[in-house]
Amino acid sequence: MYANDTASQALGISIHDVVPGRAEARMTVTAAMLNGHAIGHGGYVFLLADTAFAFACNTYGRVTVAAGADVSFLEAARAGDELSATAVERSRRGRSGLYDVTVRRSDGVVLAEFRGRSRTLEAPILTTP
Repeated sequence: MYANDTASQALGISIHDVVPGRAEARMTVTAAMLNGHAIGHGGYVFLLADTAFAFACNTYGRVTVAAGADVSFLEAARAGDELSATAVERSRRGRSGLYDVTVRRSDGVVLAEFRGRSRTLEAPILTTP
């Protein structure tokens, strides 16, 4: 899946510790990711959490997409911060899933909490040769 994820690749997001229902994504906040207040733009923090969510919910061999998500921003990110987002499956029934993602700075401070709702499609996961 990462081979086809050009958005994550372009932002320098790396994927770690993928096991069924769980995944971690990491990213360093760059100057290009800052908003007008010189803090990390929430959209990038959301994108990092959403990436971990995507990898966690796609661990069962079927194409699974976001049906919705919410995020609570608790602390600001700054240029140079190394962030990690850890996604954990809370529930999966039929084609629907619920995942929680915690975004932390490298010092352990929690920056955001994200809850994603997934929906599995009928198609199998795409593979590249």
